[in-house]
Amino acid sequence: MASGEELQEVDMKDIHKVSNPFNDDKVIANCSIFGAMSLEGRRFSGRDIITAIGNMRDRGNGQGGGFAVYGIYPEHEDLYALQVMYHSATAKDETETFIREYFNVAHDEEIPHNRGVEAIVDPPIVWRYFAEPRRIESCDNLKQDDYVVEKVMVINTQIEGAFVFSSGKNMGVFKGVGFPEDIGRFFCLEDYEGYLWTSHGRFPTNTQGWWGGAHPFSLLDWTVVHNGEISSYGINKRFLEMYGYYCSMHTDTEVVAYAVDLLMRKHKLPVEVVAKVFAAPLWQDIERMPEEERRLHTTLREVYGSLLLNGPFTIIIAHHGEMIGLGDRVRLRPLTAGIKDDMLYLSSEEAAIRLVCPDLERAWIPKGGEPIVGRVGLSEVIHKRYEAGVA
Repeated sequence: MASGEELQEVDMKDIHKVSNPFNDDKVIANCSIFGAMSLEGRRFSGRDIITAIGNMRDRGNGQGGGFAVYGIYPEHEDLYALQVMYHSATAKDETETFIREYFNVAHDEEIPHNRGVEAIVDPPIVWRYFAEPRRIESCDNLKQDDYVVEKVMVINTQIEGAFVFSSGKNMGVFKGVGFPEDIGRFFCLEDYEGYLWTSHGRFPTNTQGWWGGAHPFSLLDWTVVHNGEISSYGINKRFLEMYGYYCSMHTDTEVVAYAVDLLMRKHKLPVEVVAKVFAAPLWQDIERMPEEERRLHTTLREVYGSLLLNGPFTIIIAHHGEMIGLGDRVRLRPLTAGIKDDMLYLSSEEAAIRLVCPDLERAWIPKGGEPIVGRVGLSEVIHKRYEAGVA
């Protein structure tokens, strides 16, 4: 008879063969991202997005999935759609008291969902409020967006059991614990129409899978989905705290969403410059650049060096009228772009694009560190970029 130690050794070997047949110590290439946008602003159903992200199911493990969609609330397009998750009725009561103190709420309702999706277990309460900032003396000098950001940070850091997971106008985030296709069915996203969709299938490697930690991460109408690891999270987080952004979701991607809001909305930097902050060249490469370019990169590193995203990453950033794909400088995570008529696609895998659009005009892999940008009304610019090989 085998000893206990021998039995334990055999069991561990068998488990290793089943759970890790490639003899890797850690899965580092997973998570799936997908984005689709009509460059003419044409609204379309979420059905194809659910199909595409579901095709990359093996890149996730069921610990997180989510979607961002733009143009879905035309009847409330001038109001902020505050979408909140609650872990208790007490948290809901406390948060609603806070919201109604600082906002005029035109309408609120439970976010429609299908509890018949068996794969989604123990979901939180999900509610949305269509609101505008209440004009009070304490915020006279703040822009409306800054006011909303401030109140979102208060809810997420000071009210236990409540967090705002979406806060933009005429857009919404829908996310949770589960495979993305199950999250899509849970939130009935086949019934929504928008002109820009992004989606994410999660395979967490360093943090827990929970509803607030699922992607997309969002602030105002900025959303981010991410594949990779942000090993600079600590310094990114501390830099952002100086500007009033507080990370509470225990996931590294949260810093990217806040950094995008800071750089693009508040500091008004173009996406091409933001890409140079996130995926900065090495100092030795900067030193070899022409004088004007060297001066720009040097200034960016000196001012925004703490927002450099260290580690492998591919991200899709979206806000109203624009979808942006960006990978790290040496392309350690995959990103494929495709275009057909007015549709721009970004994906971890080309197969997912071709599943929903078999007759692509062209598919290509963007260069590391250089953004792919789709903008409503400027489809000819996108065509010129990839035809010239710039993309």
